[in-house]
Amino acid sequence: MKAALALEDGTYVEGRAFGAERDAEGEIVFCTAMTGYVEALTDPSYKGQILMMTYPLIGNYGVCREDFESDRVQVEAFVVRELCKKPSNYRSEMSVDELLKMYDVPGIEGVDTRMLTKRIRIYGTMKAALAVGDVDKEELIRKAKEQPSISEKDLVDKVCVKKPKRFDVNGKYEVVLIDCGVKMSIVRQLLKRKVNVTLVPFNYSAEQILDFDPDGVFISNGPGDPERVKPTIETIRKLVGKLPLAGICLGHQLTALALGAKTFKLKFGHHGANQPVKDFETGRVFISSQNHNFAVDEKTLPKGLEVTQINLNDYTVEGLRHKELPLITVQYHPEASPGPHDTYFFFDRYVEMLKQW
Repeated sequence: MKAALALEDGTYVEGRAFGAERDAEGEIVFCTAMTGYVEALTDPSYKGQILMMTYPLIGNYGVCREDFESDRVQVEAFVVRELCKKPSNYRSEMSVDELLKMYDVPGIEGVDTRMLTKRIRIYGTMKAALAVGDVDKEELIRKAKEQPSISEKDLVDKVCVKKPKRFDVNGKYEVVLIDCGVKMSIVRQLLKRKVNVTLVPFNYSAEQILDFDPDGVFISNGPGDPERVKPTIETIRKLVGKLPLAGICLGHQLTALALGAKTFKLKFGHHGANQPVKDFETGRVFISSQNHNFAVDEKTLPKGLEVTQINLNDYTVEGLRHKELPLITVQYHPEASPGPHDTYFFFDRYVEMLKQW
């Protein structure tokens, strides 16, 4: 079956449909990871976005549920150059086509993803629309243009837990993890370090969180514009200094906002498993896995908050810590799924903070 993809600047490409036979809208972003499409498809941070992979062949090792980062496919649609119809892997349980059909998500293959990626790099992230079957070109371009921007959407509520959920490993420490769209790899990294985790919704108040009597609080990744997640910002503001805090990705941005800094939207974001990050404390450069469209504005950082790491591609802030209070954050994904394992130490640093508190 035919499918077509339109961008808000009028770019229009035709290809072949796979997955669910329905239309979709969202902000199109490109991911440079060569593997890890299952983790990316199920990453709640991609909610509201159409995901395009730059690697030309996707699906060759199939789909394994063990690799899911949430309970479903989260992207609005999937764009690839070529889709592998018959995966070959002993772990594979289904194909990407079957996965997308299962969760009612459309896809398009046979399009020039290199051209589309270059266009986004030059002109920035754009709104896009995908249609399956007989397509009216002008109508599809109109849909791409007229949909709300991602900064006008409240997405976190669509991907977080609705009530507390506990993970108990008989650990020494109790941590409340504010779920803004958490990747399960973050939970798994904490559990590996014998930390009991209680997930709570993003709009839980500081008082509700303190009622759990935790040893620390963790703020997760998630989708959309951080400035729209006001309940979490207010909660963090009230928790700062009361117990150890750590944030990843959106959690990093929300923590900075809570302390008085500002965020801004990147031209085309960081999406992939190959972003170089320099750590000022050690002087080392790590290769990181990233998925975000917004960043913290270094010029607006308040007194007491210092940059610990930067991105060597565009020099944006990748890590923060407070000089006096137990607080650390990173913009990238130290749980690294998909991606390199260079930055697992972030979780060790957090556990050390819990020990010293």
